[in-house]
Amino acid sequence: MVHDRPHPHLNADFTDKVVIVTGAGSGIGRAAARAFAQTGAHVLGVARRNQTLEETAAGQPRIAVHAADLRDPHAPQHVIDTAIRLWGKVDVLVNNAGATKVMPLGEVTANAIADLFALNVTAPSLLAGAALPHLRAGHGAIVNVSSTYGHRPLPGAAHYAASKAALEQLTRSWALELAADGIRVNALAPGPTESQALSAAGLTEAVVEKIKQEEAARIPLGRRGTPEEVAAWIVHLADPAATWITGQVLTIDGGLELT
Repeated sequence: MVHDRPHPHLNADFTDKVVIVTGAGSGIGRAAARAFAQTGAHVLGVARRNQTLEETAAGQPRIAVHAADLRDPHAPQHVIDTAIRLWGKVDVLVNNAGATKVMPLGEVTANAIADLFALNVTAPSLLAGAALPHLRAGHGAIVNVSSTYGHRPLPGAAHYAASKAALEQLTRSWALELAADGIRVNALAPGPTESQALSAAGLTEAVVEKIKQEEAARIPLGRRGTPEEVAAWIVHLADPAATWITGQVLTIDGGLELT
């Protein structure tokens, strides 16, 4: 059951700021793109499939879309170029796109590791690098979306967890590296969140429901999160009003991290 929650931080003012959100075709990315648009930002939503992006942008005149496979090493620069062509600047980069991969150690292949890290680690790095001159110009912000498993073990999906751990360490290192430029870099680490990810993985409805119930039972607050709850904190971390927060990884998981 999805519980609607208010947006505690959507009083932020991003009027005429330019925000790039990757993985904007569903879930947290879709919610974040819409949340930034509500605060007055121009938003470039990026995802692989144009159809899901069009659904995100429906009725949202402040959201433009760009379909790309970010595992292509040329794609990140094209994303930044598109934002510059449309609006002439980039103020916020939200690295939300990522893949989950169940990969027990006995089934590990070089290609599977490379593919996972290409999307979860390399793409955010290339996007941040391509955006850097523009973020410098406007003292912008980067928000990386990790996972509670970026700092908790995940048996059977260790390489997914490791890729998110890498993203968290990039967050801390970039925060120090870019502080002199006035660029803030933070990360959000959501726990299990209502999305289409389980269904998209090809699982049956019964299996999906069982997984959701098991996850909710492990979470101290007794439920999975909603994309809107997570998106509100992405907006908050990117908000220029959060002037003294950098290098932090904020876990939002209903207390799962404490168990």
